[in-house]
Amino acid sequence: MRLVARLWKPQGDGPWPVLLMRQPYGRGIASTVTYVHPSWYAGHGFLVVVQDVRGRGASEGDFGGFAQEAADGAATIRWARSLEGSNGRVGTYGFSYQGLTQLLNAGGEAGDVDALPDCLAPAMCGLDERLHWASEGGAHWWALGLGWALQLAAEGCRRRGDGAGWREIRRSLQHGDYTEEGLALLERHDPRGMGLGWLRRDPAGPESWTVHPVAPALLQRPLLLIGGWHDPHLRGVLDLWQRARNAGGDPELVIGAWSHLDWRGGLDRELLAFFRRHLQDPPPRRVPADPTAPQAAAPAPIRLQCAATATWHRLSQAAAASPSTVAAAGWSLHSCGLAAIRCDEGELRPLAAPGARPASGPAAGGTVVVVHDPWRPVPGRGGHLGPDPGPVERADLDRRGDVACFSTAPLEEALWLLGTFRLQLWVSADQPSFDLCAALSEVSADGGSVRQLSTGLARFGPPSAPADAPRTLTLQPLATLVAAGQRLRLSLAAAAWPQIAVNPGDGSLPAGGSGSRHRVISLTLELAGAHLGLEPLIRAN
Repeated sequence: MRLVARLWKPQGDGPWPVLLMRQPYGRGIASTVTYVHPSWYAGHGFLVVVQDVRGRGASEGDFGGFAQEAADGAATIRWARSLEGSNGRVGTYGFSYQGLTQLLNAGGEAGDVDALPDCLAPAMCGLDERLHWASEGGAHWWALGLGWALQLAAEGCRRRGDGAGWREIRRSLQHGDYTEEGLALLERHDPRGMGLGWLRRDPAGPESWTVHPVAPALLQRPLLLIGGWHDPHLRGVLDLWQRARNAGGDPELVIGAWSHLDWRGGLDRELLAFFRRHLQDPPPRRVPADPTAPQAAAPAPIRLQCAATATWHRLSQAAAASPSTVAAAGWSLHSCGLAAIRCDEGELRPLAAPGARPASGPAAGGTVVVVHDPWRPVPGRGGHLGPDPGPVERADLDRRGDVACFSTAPLEEALWLLGTFRLQLWVSADQPSFDLCAALSEVSADGGSVRQLSTGLARFGPPSAPADAPRTLTLQPLATLVAAGQRLRLSLAAAAWPQIAVNPGDGSLPAGGSGSRHRVISLTLELAGAHLGLEPLIRAN
């Protein structure tokens, strides 16, 4: 079987280190949606190789998704070391699918060190197909999962010469119809595809899902992990950082205020410096600093960009493993029952001390009922799972009568938020299954603007926690500064369409938008003992 690659060579005779990217979208594209063109790296002394993975682009064979990449990746690394003009050192880079191809390598299990790259820069990926690629909180990534699976299916149509199938998929994606008809398109054009396989599996538990192994020797190599606050794979990147630390590695971590496809100017100077440190010998002339990029005289283990100010912060592991001091205690939720009809009625009250728990009892918290009408489900907007990712305005959503809102008093001083918000509260429903979708926002001093910062969701159904046990929901990690005078707001709804499929309420696996058999679902939020807390970004070793 022949795998096809395109090479970009520096001027001169070499030898040069090799940069390798392996991708399923066509080697000519070379991920230029987020990275500079390979010729730029070639101009700085690297032999750049971009390869079509098996069954994609011009490479031979049948495309089997992630399962094929471990053997092909090891073979490609060995081949790249022997290229004419190579100095024998290989670094890998790429994001999303191209990120995971760097970590799937059969050479680690075989003890074949020549099959492992000398350094890696995986971006926006993870090892767990269920938790890092397909679902969150027990619900499929609906719009994202369908959109990506259909992109891969369209490439299959192109290779087969099925122009009509390619156009059918393209029209559905362009017009937004894919969220309703996407499953049928996949069954017709890619019935054995990885994406359709994920959407057919129950995401509520790990059974039948793959968590890809990665060799400790690979995690011990120089590793630059790249994530985005508005990217769905961020938890996968944080998991990789933790695995590398546990394996004895010393990974670098960079997280920007980026979505999956918008890196606001990219990270190429940072990558160039990383690859020069680990692949070139002797050290080359220093590249002039880019004031807009996270530069450092010496590598810092963790570099994070504030989503509000775009300022880069350099943290130690200990700092990233500590909660924000002002928000360490968390908040309790309170309402007289009007939080779903008046967006300014529900309250978030700060707890007095770290580790404190909210009061409980008949007078504490209150009760709020939220009614989900499948005819008009609450839209999902922005965040990390939508077609329009990132911070968005949501004042109109919070005014809906099926969204319960809880806000703090105006902040007396600016509040630095770094970590992962986790909500715990008691919720019951009048149907066997239901969804709980949360958004954390900052509200302007006059209340006119509500800027969404982070979102999260959880799906509950049989079997699930008993009704007398609290429900837990985790939001997307974030790093942001909320200005003095602003308010924080937590908004709760029972839908986020089309980010997740609309829950029919009968306990069956949701698979699309609302239908005639979908049930009205009433959620009762018991606020006594409810707690919104901010947990550290990473776990302390």
